[in-house]
Amino acid sequence: MSLKRSGLVKGGEKPGRNNMKTHPAPRQLRDFTGMKLFGLICCVAGIVLGLQGNLGILGVIGGDALAGISVCTAVYILLVPAVRKIEEWERAVVLRLGRFHTVKGPGLVFLVPVFDRISQILDIRIRVTDFAAQETLTRDSVTVTVDAFAFWLVWDPQKAALEVEDYTEAVVLVSQAALRNAVSSNDLSTFLERGDLIEKQIQAEVERQTTEWGITVQYIEITDIQIPDALQDSLSRLAQAEREKQGRVLLAEAEIEIAKKLEEAVRIYAKNEPAMKLKVLSILNEGLKAGNSMMLVPNSITENLEAKDIFGLEALTELRRGEKREGKEETIGK
Repeated sequence: MSLKRSGLVKGGEKPGRNNMKTHPAPRQLRDFTGMKLFGLICCVAGIVLGLQGNLGILGVIGGDALAGISVCTAVYILLVPAVRKIEEWERAVVLRLGRFHTVKGPGLVFLVPVFDRISQILDIRIRVTDFAAQETLTRDSVTVTVDAFAFWLVWDPQKAALEVEDYTEAVVLVSQAALRNAVSSNDLSTFLERGDLIEKQIQAEVERQTTEWGITVQYIEITDIQIPDALQDSLSRLAQAEREKQGRVLLAEAEIEIAKKLEEAVRIYAKNEPAMKLKVLSILNEGLKAGNSMMLVPNSITENLEAKDIFGLEALTELRRGEKREGKEETIGK
């Protein structure tokens, strides 16, 4: 059973380190170091050839000309890598003679040839990394697999480059460990009902460790909770029983409210007899309006009504008796 809480995970794709996007390593930095070394060798060779003068085929060109070409080539090879362009969302960590010198960027960055080297270019934009805790037992001994993603960014490029070898991988591993700890220290019901508390707990634990690396975690959200299929029926029955319980509680509360109102109405009618009689008449009127041919009315009500002839029942009875007498007299006279 899988309970997804976000639409950021594509169907059929499980979050994890396999589909994690990482910032490509700047391979050209090593090439620039090789070009500097090659330029230095060319410069030394040009000076040596210029001092030697005409030697064999070199005499056709001239030692001075060859030396000038070599020097220009060396200068070009040394100066081109010394000027770099850094994008707005990037920062370059510069090392001088192997030691940290400064963080430069964005825009054009000028380096001292041979002495300065850009060791790493870091992306300071907000990144989204998804991670998953493998099958882990909750506090109530339920095996679950929880997937989540984190929004984080590099706020100190110097620490991110010098304190940890691969800060992206480190963030993923720390997040997975924090997620496993959160799973093992909480019940399954807590994950299903109070996921926001679990997310804040994971965020606090991850940020406590990544702050030393110059990284801050802005937000963590649980995207998917997978539970064993054997628990589906029990959870369904539990949810159904809970709904029935709530329905019965609401019905009982409604009955209590109705009883309180009826009790209040009884006290009012007991003190006001005309109001009680009007209520009786209104009940009878509602029954007659419904088109009922027969109505069951308590004897106490009918006796009261007949005594006072409210509906003219006695007059109707006398009229029918008079008609019967007249009919009998006509029959005798014939």
